[in-house]
Amino acid sequence: MNQTMYGLFTQVVKENEDRIAIIEEHRQMTFGQLLALTNQIADTLPKDVQTVGIVMDHCAEMIATMLATLKCGARYVPAEPTFPTGRIHYMMTEAQVNLIMTESAYRSKVSGFPIRLMDQEWHQNSISPSFMQAKPSAPAYVLYTSGTTGKPKGVCVTNQNVCHYVQAFADEFHPTHTDIMLQYSVCSFDIFVEEVFASLINGMAIAIPSKEDKSNIQALMQFVDRHHVTMISGFPYLFAQMNLLSSIPHSLRLLISGGDVLRASYVDHLLDQADVYNTYGPSETTVCASYYHCNSGKALADGTYPVGKPVKGITIRLLDEKGQEVEKGQMGEICIYGNGVSNGYIGDHLEENQVFVSLEDGSKMYRSGDLGYVLPDGNIAFLHRKDSQIMIYGKRVEVKEVESCLCQCKNVQQAVVQANKDEKGLAYMTAYIVSKEDLKVSDLKKELAQNLTSFMIPEFFVKMKEIPLNDNGKPDIHQLPIVLKEGTV
Repeated sequence: MNQTMYGLFTQVVKENEDRIAIIEEHRQMTFGQLLALTNQIADTLPKDVQTVGIVMDHCAEMIATMLATLKCGARYVPAEPTFPTGRIHYMMTEAQVNLIMTESAYRSKVSGFPIRLMDQEWHQNSISPSFMQAKPSAPAYVLYTSGTTGKPKGVCVTNQNVCHYVQAFADEFHPTHTDIMLQYSVCSFDIFVEEVFASLINGMAIAIPSKEDKSNIQALMQFVDRHHVTMISGFPYLFAQMNLLSSIPHSLRLLISGGDVLRASYVDHLLDQADVYNTYGPSETTVCASYYHCNSGKALADGTYPVGKPVKGITIRLLDEKGQEVEKGQMGEICIYGNGVSNGYIGDHLEENQVFVSLEDGSKMYRSGDLGYVLPDGNIAFLHRKDSQIMIYGKRVEVKEVESCLCQCKNVQQAVVQANKDEKGLAYMTAYIVSKEDLKVSDLKKELAQNLTSFMIPEFFVKMKEIPLNDNGKPDIHQLPIVLKEGTV
């Protein structure tokens, strides 16, 4: 695959120069204007730049800065301005950024690094024309995910990884020039890559809502309606909110859920309004590795949707502990092969990089750490993480299994189960519940007891008005109240 992201983008511009590429509340930008802005910014970047940090609000300039970095053969490292300062500094230091592109409001967030203020000086400081140097194998970006050591780890994804996914996206979703993708995700999550690059490089426009438009689901849907957005890619919790509305904008034709388990109860009212897909794929394998079309399928017995079959250019096998492929229906680790497998983690992550396995033919395989099984029709069902078990009374408990059972209980609208440790270091579980009406804990425990043994039933239940979400759109466990338990002998 002899292609780069910037190279493909310039080809699209030739055919769509006067078409709208970016929609914001009070301005629009054509593909031709976006390319011109990209080239202006590229001309100001230092010669031989290798890594550019980006800490900016979501806007056309942010997208153009990413494209400009790619044009110069460099990689970008994105961080939301809302991230803790310490996390931003850790990311930018480990990635060894040459400079950080930011705005005046966030100068204090990136103090100590060479910076360029995009809202003040970039257009005045042309250094020398930067020429496209990137090769398909060149790194495109570094996305930081949570690390098992307690520090985030940066996944390095190449141009050819993303170009592969752009083609896989087109193969499944058939985007046209009339499609508009909502740009809702934070820049540090790979859904953002789908929203921006899988859209623009396929000739689609992207619509970027303001912070006010993202403040609640009603405001967001009004933005979608005003700008005739046709596609949304997001976490299942976003679709769960949309599912509670009486209707969604008629312009929407496609909803792509990813990043976490999709439950039938999250989308049961959406299925007759748009095509709904459940997707699976760690950042390490470039956005998505598999797709499942929910409208033409059905949920599993536990109320979740399968994650489907591999996307174009990807192979998925389920392996046992010895690396042997398991039979259909048997549980195994989800292992991913093909064009989406990235370069791995940057920095000092030798032990964690062992999940990237070099094969005899020179390719790589990624061991996801996720467990699943293959259904009779060839679709893959996701179960849970290999490392998400706890010990209660000397017995192994899969926390996500408990959570899954809880979500299927009568009148439970949403639920999260978290494991904590008491004063003696012993594990216990707390369930956080959003209910459709008043619930009795005694009734809930009786219902859970139909499927769970007594030690698997959470000790504590907390009623919530809503489950708090973090910037990535996932449940924010740090905002959940911790029920303290005294240690027992």
